[in-house]
Amino acid sequence: MPLKTITDKEGIYFLTSTVVDWVDVFTRPIYRYIIIDSLKHCINEKGLELYAWVIMSNHIHLVAASKAGFNLSDTMRDFKKYTSKKITTAILTENESRKEWMMNRFEYAGKNDVKIKNYKFWQDGNEAKPIYSFEFLKQKIDYIHNNPVKSEIVEYAEQYKFSSAIDYAGGKGLLKTLLAW
Repeated sequence: MPLKTITDKEGIYFLTSTVVDWVDVFTRPIYRYIIIDSLKHCINEKGLELYAWVIMSNHIHLVAASKAGFNLSDTMRDFKKYTSKKITTAILTENESRKEWMMNRFEYAGKNDVKIKNYKFWQDGNEAKPIYSFEFLKQKIDYIHNNPVKSEIVEYAEQYKFSSAIDYAGGKGLLKTLLAW
């Protein structure tokens, strides 16, 4: 099955980026903050517009677009390349009890990919789904915000720090989020 890609430079997309083998990397705050810092950079320097986001244990969801003059596909490519290197370096240098197992998974995943030098952290693609209506937009944002609730991490969506749900509840989250309503 072909990967769903970003085709409309001006469109809004529901994006999912998943760690290879669904490895639960983002259970540690250090790795979540690498994602946060990189998304901040993309917002400030690469024209990323976030409407909703969540970091789960092994994947992230975004509802995003790009400002005029920027390309969402390029931004996501750069984001994944940077975070892949930064997170694998952190795994190797931090006191990580799962280091050997995780790095073996990432090394194995990259062995048959000519684009990969050492480790493959992210699965290919962004599972990009274009937002074609307000109802679909609302459905995807609700899905994103309820992910931590369904996973029983929190009781209420706005309690999860690594999500835009607090922004939609009237608070201020970790990232600049453009509210869709």
